[in-house]
Amino acid sequence: MSRVISPEIREKILKKIKDEGLTVAKAAEEFGLSRNTIYGWVSPARNTKADPGIMEISRLRRENMELKQIIGAMMLSTERGKKNR
Repeated sequence: MSRVISPEIREKILKKIKDEGLTVAKAAEEFGLSRNTIYGWVSPARNTKADPGIMEISRLRRENMELKQIIGAMMLSTERGKKNR
């Protein structure tokens, strides 16, 4: 049996996925929805703009954060090496 999700809740979920990097799996668990429902909302076919889909933006943000952490660790390691000389 399906239930109607208010537009406000839908937009809240999509905003968390897009802006905060919340995964679809975690959003589905948090809001008690199926993953397929949320994937239907974020699918590129439903996105009428030429912008990348919400999932792509979320993935890129997570990847960017991971890369910044790697670069930071590398810079710290390099600085420590310079001090030990």
